[in-house]
Amino acid sequence: MTAFLDMNRRHLLASLGTAAAMGALPRVSFARTVGDQRFVLIVLRGGMDGLAAVAPYADRDYGSLRGRLALADPNAQGGVLDLNGFFGLNPALADIHPWYAEGQLLVAHAVATPYRDRSHFDAQDLLENGTVTPHGTETGWLNRAIGLLGGSPLDGSTAGRRLGLAVGQGVPLVLRGAAPVASWAPSPLKEADGDFLDRVAALYASDPLLANALKAGLESASMADHALNADADMSMDGAMADGAPKAKGVRLDPAQLGETTGRLLADANGPRIAALDLQGWDTHTQQGTTAGRLAGALGNLSKVLVALRAGLGPAWRQTVVAVVTEFGRTARPNGTGGTDHGTATAAFLAGGAVQGGRVLADWPGLADDRLYQGRDLAPTQDLRALMKGILREHLGLDGGALNKAVFPGDGSPAAVRGLIRT
Repeated sequence: MTAFLDMNRRHLLASLGTAAAMGALPRVSFARTVGDQRFVLIVLRGGMDGLAAVAPYADRDYGSLRGRLALADPNAQGGVLDLNGFFGLNPALADIHPWYAEGQLLVAHAVATPYRDRSHFDAQDLLENGTVTPHGTETGWLNRAIGLLGGSPLDGSTAGRRLGLAVGQGVPLVLRGAAPVASWAPSPLKEADGDFLDRVAALYASDPLLANALKAGLESASMADHALNADADMSMDGAMADGAPKAKGVRLDPAQLGETTGRLLADANGPRIAALDLQGWDTHTQQGTTAGRLAGALGNLSKVLVALRAGLGPAWRQTVVAVVTEFGRTARPNGTGGTDHGTATAAFLAGGAVQGGRVLADWPGLADDRLYQGRDLAPTQDLRALMKGILREHLGLDGGALNKAVFPGDGSPAAVRGLIRT
C-alpha cells in the first residue's frame, strides 16, 4: 500500500527529489480557480472484483456462478449490506455503508474503460492516460484537467499554488504532464537540519535550476507543515504533543494515509485535487468472501475513506472521491480460491458533494450467454463518462474541452449527468 509522509521544513531530500524529478517546473498561474471543490482519485491497482465488493445478490444466477465466493443475502449472518434490494456491499465496507443512506455514496456497476485485454500494465496505462489506447500518450487525464483549471504552467509565474497532489512514491501517470503537481511520500533518509539547508541554499545560489528546485521543495514542505499542524502542537522533530506516533520515514497505516491527505486538501492554501494508489487487488488465490485477501483490501479502502472524511472536516461537503480500478475479475472462481483478470467491475463515488444513495447500473445479468467472452461481467458503462461528469459538474470544466483535451479519441462517451448535488 502506498504511504504518506508527515513532512516538516527539514524533509529537504524528499521534497527536493520530487522537484528535481518534475524538472523543477514553475508553479501554476491560475487562469481560473477551482474554488472550494476538492476531488480525490483513488486507484485500486491489481483489478478489484466488483462482484465481491458490490454483490448483485438478487441476480438469480449469482449464487451458482460465484460458488464458494458467493456472499450471503442481507438477512443471513455475515451477509451483504443491502443497498437497494438487488445489490449489497461487502461487509468489509461496513464503515462506509451508512454513507449510502446519507446520500454520500454512489455505486456504479458493470463499468469499464475501453480496454478489453488482460494486462495490468496496459490496462492501468489506459485508465490513467485517458485515451482509447494503452501508451497512447505520456500524460495523464487528471493532469490535463488541472492544466485547464490552472492555465499555462509555462508562463514563468510562481505566484500560484500547485493545484494537484500525488500521494505516494512518485507521481502516477494520471498526474503526469505539463501542469506541475506536488508529491509527498515517506523518506527513509535522516532529516536535514536548518544549518544544512542554509549551506545547501548558499551552494545552489549560483545555479538557477537547483536553486529553484530547493525553493520549491522548502515552500512545499512549509505548506504541509501548516496543514498538518493546524490542529496539533508539533515540536521541531514532528512528534505530536499527545504522544501519537511520528511519521518520519515510516509507512503510515490506512487511517493515517487518509487523514493526512484530507488535512492537506482542507488547508486554505493547499492543493484541491489528489491522486493515490492502493495495492493488493490482484486476488488470484485465497480471495475469500468476508475474510481473506479481498476483505483485507476492502477494509483498508474503508479505513482510508473514513479517515479522509475526518481529515477534510467541513471541506468534505465540497468533496468528490472517485474509487476506480483497471479492470474487474472473472465471474467464476478459479481453481485456487481466487479470480483471474476480467473486464467490468464496480466504481465508487463518495463525498458530501455526491448525489448518492443509489446504484447506477445497466445490469447485463450473469447468465452464461450474458457474460463477456463467456467469463466476465459484461461492461455496460464507460468509466470515462463518470469521470467526465465529475469534471464537468463538480470542477466546472467545459464539455468541449473534456472531449478534446482530457478524454480525446473516437467514441468518447458523453458525461454522466446528475452525479453532483446542486
